[in-house]
Amino acid sequence: MRQLKIIIGRSKDNFGAYAENAEGIYGEGDTVEEAKNSILESIKFYQENKPANTPAILNGDFELIYKFDTQSFLNYYKGIFTNAALERITGINQKQLQHYATGLRNPRPLQVKKIETALHKLGAELMAVEL
Repeated sequence: MRQLKIIIGRSKDNFGAYAENAEGIYGEGDTVEEAKNSILESIKFYQENKPANTPAILNGDFELIYKFDTQSFLNYYKGIFTNAALERITGINQKQLQHYATGLRNPRPLQVKKIETALHKLGAELMAVEL
């Protein structure tokens, strides 16, 4: 199935979102959830109105993939993942994670990969759980 990759990032005033691989699909909001909903409205507009510039990926089945910058991810999921929990699964100390969350520092690509890998591993473990 084709993937529509949505990039979500935080600006000074709000969250912005755009499709990395389909021109013309944009969204924004005060929260990540509002930016996601705005993207869905943009997609719905193209699907319902079918203007001449409709991205080809919208003609058929596709799945949405959300890609966050590190700061936006850490802030969006801070109610679920504490810095202590993230330190346990990533090995990155809490102070450093806080610097990433506030934008005081930007993680090196290796650190970003470390966070992503740990989250994917946790997700795979959770998918294997039965209650």
